[in-house]
Amino acid sequence: MRILLVPFFLMLTVPLSAQTESQAPEGDGSATRPFQLGIRGFSARAGVDFEGQGQAVASFALDMGNVYTNRLRLRSSAELGFGWGDNTYVASVEIIQRFTADAARVVPYLGAGVALAGLEGCGEVDTCPSIWAQFVFGFELKLRDQINWLVEYHAEDSFRRHRFFIGLTTRRGT
Repeated sequence: MRILLVPFFLMLTVPLSAQTESQAPEGDGSATRPFQLGIRGFSARAGVDFEGQGQAVASFALDMGNVYTNRLRLRSSAELGFGWGDNTYVASVEIIQRFTADAARVVPYLGAGVALAGLEGCGEVDTCPSIWAQFVFGFELKLRDQINWLVEYHAEDSFRRHRFFIGLTTRRGT
């Protein structure tokens, strides 16, 4: 019963203005509040991990909101590496700096974050799961309104692993 009451009391502590959604102007990069949480986009990616013999990688990501500006995004992602060697599992949270507005034809971005990584049989290895530093470089190419192609490079585990992704991403309209 106490567990059910905790979210209720937390909700009461959030001001009413923070519970309503507001959209920042797209053009000037400014935001009305420091954090604007809410789903801004979703992406599905397929790629290759170049570590060792290599692996195929499937990945999904959510743009979870803006941080101080509509070009600085908080993003979570999950990756599954499979094929040659042990399967790998990565869950990460990243801050992504977008260099142009979402409506631009090409949107380059750069980011960094932290990931929790594991592999098949993780319970038998002392260093598993592990925390990885995550770096991201990529760009989006406009396909249609609110749908973009995505090309992305991930340097994971402090540049010890290299993953390259291609996929599709959506953007919420303004």
